Amino acid sequence: MTVHMTTAYTTTDSPLGELLLVGEESRDGVTLTSLSMPGQRNAPTVRSGWSRQPDRFTSVTRQLAAYFAGELTEFEVEFTPGGGTDFQRRVWSALEEIPYGTSTTYGELAERLGLPRERVQALGAAIGANPLLLVRPCHRVIGADGTMRGYAGGVERKVRLLTHEGVLQPTLL
Repeated sequence: MTVHMTTAYTTTDSPLGELLLVGEESRDGVTLTSLSMPGQRNAPTVRSGWSRQPDRFTSVTRQLAAYFAGELTEFEVEFTPGGGTDFQRRVWSALEEIPYGTSTTYGELAERLGLPRERVQALGAAIGANPLLLVRPCHRVIGADGTMRGYAGGVERKVRLLTHEGVLQPTLL
């Protein structure tokens, strides 16, 4: 039996700009395949044939609103398995283990995954290819010296997210 899946999408406002949520729709619901923001590197764009289905993303948009209101620290979102290489999926799974309000370094994450030092650059590339910003918290990975290394959504947004989560102190201007 063939199950026909449609790509569904919606947008939602956030303090980081309008977020694009994309998912695969089946008769069982929608599973998230991508959460992106304006100006993000390699972000998907809405394609013809996609179906705008805001009601199908209500749970996700509520959780995002609660996160930005400071009322939610962990997302419970069903996302589509697959996508990416085996290596990327392994890295993405490790990202999901980084708790709210904390950060880790690229080197620490590589060590946790048992990767040799020369694979840290590949680790960074896998993190950068994460299609589920925010819900798979790649923003919690920083440089060993505390610097904000690349973030597909932009380093300024990474700083805002880490400040929101209490990892960084707000700067006074």
